[in-house]
Amino acid sequence: MPPESDDAFAHWLAGRAGELLLQVRAARGHADPAALKVAGDRAAHEFLRTELARHRPTDAVLSEEDDDARRSWNGGDGPARITADRVWIVDPLDGTREFSEEGRADWAVHVALWSRSATSTHRLAAGAVALPAQHRVLATDSAPPYPPAPPDGTAVRLAVSRSRPPAFLTALADEVGAVLVPMGSAGAKIAAVVDGTVDAYIHAGGQYEWDSAAPVAVATAAGLHASRIDGAPLTYNRTDPKLPDLLVCRTDLAAPLLAALQSRVAA
Repeated sequence: MPPESDDAFAHWLAGRAGELLLQVRAARGHADPAALKVAGDRAAHEFLRTELARHRPTDAVLSEEDDDARRSWNGGDGPARITADRVWIVDPLDGTREFSEEGRADWAVHVALWSRSATSTHRLAAGAVALPAQHRVLATDSAPPYPPAPPDGTAVRLAVSRSRPPAFLTALADEVGAVLVPMGSAGAKIAAVVDGTVDAYIHAGGQYEWDSAAPVAVATAAGLHASRIDGAPLTYNRTDPKLPDLLVCRTDLAAPLLAALQSRVAA
């Protein structure tokens, strides 16, 4: 049986889905990347849906793989989740491209719980990010410590999308004396901020709630800053799940990065 608390349940659920994805990857190999992506998405989605229905039957669910949620957010279970008190926001396989590439470990499973009764601005009550190929799970039931400060004189390290980094980031990096570090999934990039591998993650190329809910829950539990790139709070379980941009960073970098972002976005 899985643990009872929501935090521990999210940890368990993401970890088990990650183990399943490793099995799918091993069984199918990388000869057909497109088929591997489909198989991984389907297997993890069906597992998460089954376990949530079994152990949290009265809760609503928002999953990337539900009836093509990107385009049908106003149909399916959309209206039900908007009025629900508790909604699980999940991405069964974040980083399908990396999952399908042999040797890559920057893909993840996201499991987050939005609760109407939560006191946080974003109302995320629990979250877990499994990094199966890295053999670890970051979760709110055992919040990671705040990352150590980089050595003096070290350039700020900005995690960015390896496939679609915002065009203005090169100029922004020059302005703040940063280096860009391309990575795969959003979960892997925010995990890199949490563990101190990089100092910040900036994205402005279009995302959805399932791309960031679980990683943001973990990052804020660790004491990191998380917001939209204009400084507005990240909020979840909205009618339209599009959440196109975000900044996750060390708290000491939030003000200078937000100021630089405003000047670049406005230009």
